[in-house]
Amino acid sequence: MKQNKQEWEVDLDPLLGNNAVAHSFRDFLLFIRTEKRYSENTFIGYQHDLSDFLRFLTTHLGNTPSLNDLQDLKTMDFRSWLAKLSQKDLAKTSIARALSAVRSWFRWMERHNLVSNPAIKSVRSPRLPKAVPKPVSVIDAKNLIQLAGELYDDDWQGKRDIAVFTLLYGCGLRISEALNLNIEDWPSDNTLVVFGKGGKQRRVPMLPQVKEAIALYQSATPYAQDPASPLFRGKKGGRLNPRQIQLSLQKMRPLLGLPDTATPHALRHAFATHILSGGGDLRSIQELLGHASLVSTQRYTEVDKDRLLGVYNAAHPRAK
Repeated sequence: MKQNKQEWEVDLDPLLGNNAVAHSFRDFLLFIRTEKRYSENTFIGYQHDLSDFLRFLTTHLGNTPSLNDLQDLKTMDFRSWLAKLSQKDLAKTSIARALSAVRSWFRWMERHNLVSNPAIKSVRSPRLPKAVPKPVSVIDAKNLIQLAGELYDDDWQGKRDIAVFTLLYGCGLRISEALNLNIEDWPSDNTLVVFGKGGKQRRVPMLPQVKEAIALYQSATPYAQDPASPLFRGKKGGRLNPRQIQLSLQKMRPLLGLPDTATPHALRHAFATHILSGGGDLRSIQELLGHASLVSTQRYTEVDKDRLLGVYNAAHPRAK
């Protein structure tokens, strides 16, 4: 899949002025978007968090911050900012993300000999609850895929959603990875090359059911099959927006009695959890999911442990 190499414009907040800090802010964001290849959502999140941090400093210091001001910030200044975020009733995960964005920016400035401030390294992130993936069950995954074809009057859109959900569950893709595929990316053999976070490439084997669902969708779509065009298209022919898939699943949840945690990403969780339950090893699942660290993959052992405990409690005579 070809990566877009367009320049990303960064809108500088007029309140931040046009000084060296503002330009460092802009250059850092361009760096994470064009060189680090962070996703658009992460890029927007960093831009928001850093803008909020600089606006706080403008009030906290009584002036538009300079590079020298950033250099002289104390641990207490950063803690005051975090306290301000807490007063907004932000989730701990949002506060942790904001702190991560500021830390990354300060590391980047240090590498470019702009600012060196050891105080930011001593600020602790909020203690986050241990996140356990919430996959859908095998039966629910099958029901979601089947029902997806019944939400549209246009047959091709129903086949499209079936293909998307089958791909998410059958290959463990992120929704962004699936919808960024072009027709030329779809292989003739049984292995799909996927570009994940940071542009990292991985190879994912495809089940016959996945290939069949994609073939049925492609035979029904009214749009030309140009190699460089999106594999999954919206109603008007453009690249399918992730929000449309989220809305489709949102409509299906009450029909199938599923909780709000049944999202497109829950199908990726289901892919990993069901392979693990079937005897798959963590290293293989890590490669299939494209996780940089095995720690991320190990979360699925908690899901499987809960499943086994549920089976034990339901079946063992002494557990009753």
